[in-house]
Amino acid sequence: MASPGKPSESVLSSGLTIEGKIEGNGNVRVAGRFKGNVNVKGEFTVESGASVHGEVRADSVLVGGEVRGQIVATSRVEFKETGTLIGDLKAGSLAVAAGSKMRGKVEFGWKEGEIEDAPPMEGGGLSATR
Repeated sequence: MASPGKPSESVLSSGLTIEGKIEGNGNVRVAGRFKGNVNVKGEFTVESGASVHGEVRADSVLVGGEVRGQIVATSRVEFKETGTLIGDLKAGSLAVAAGSKMRGKVEFGWKEGEIEDAPPMEGGGLSATR
């Protein structure tokens, strides 16, 4: 049970593979493998060695493993040195550690609320290929 004032956290443990959809409030941490779309009000974390294949929408996203699909974060996306994204990214702010990898179009710097009104990435986003 979550402490008062502290958001709850759900964990997909390493060694587990799940296919489906994740929706809700609170923080979610993936240490295993997940295939499907994610839509959470809170922080979504992909641990080192974990993978997510699908669209990820959250307030903030921390990538330490691999994401294949679009990431949309109203607040922040942070890549750890082991983080990999193959897909497009839209975020309020972006932090990228040396050693991380991205292939796709990137948009960041939008204020909260503006991100969904941002023009589509078709030709308008920057390519972030390393």
